[in-house]
Amino acid sequence: QPVPLDAIRRIQRECMNVDDENRWLLALISDTGMRLSEAAGLARDDIVLDTDISHIIVRPHRWRRLKTKDSARHIPLVGASLWAAKRIQQHDSSYAFPRYCDGKICNANSASAALNKWMKPRLTDHAVVHSLRHSMRDRLRAVECPSDIIDQIGGWSSSSIGSSYGKGYELPVLAKWMKMMEG
Repeated sequence: QPVPLDAIRRIQRECMNVDDENRWLLALISDTGMRLSEAAGLARDDIVLDTDISHIIVRPHRWRRLKTKDSARHIPLVGASLWAAKRIQQHDSSYAFPRYCDGKICNANSASAALNKWMKPRLTDHAVVHSLRHSMRDRLRAVECPSDIIDQIGGWSSSSIGSSYGKGYELPVLAKWMKMMEG
């Protein structure tokens, strides 16, 4: 089930108040729509803040594969995800979330258990971390974002033949829609 926007905003505020590694992970996912394993397995070098458009590079690593070839992508950072990325860059590990990733393995199951336990009393009975990914799609739809851009941001495979042609949308176009969604 998707998470209502007011509940997402409440969770994001709580993440900023608690301000620890688990809340950075949750905040990062909340405004990017990344899969938990994608976020937990990020290297610090996958977080790009020193450009006009801050963004995440989702790419395979030896410790964490990606679900599909369409999962490799760049995601602009806005709102809570930008806050989390800045906090992550302040620590000195090579990995964004060293609690869950050590360069050999990425333990997304452990991250899922910890985050879901924290979220459970704060959300409806059916919402889990993965629900934030479903919410991202709905949030982009709400600003009338074209479905092929939604697919690219979320790393979803598109059923359209034409979507496999070309390089896809450039970062400024993706950022425009992410900023609209952030509202």
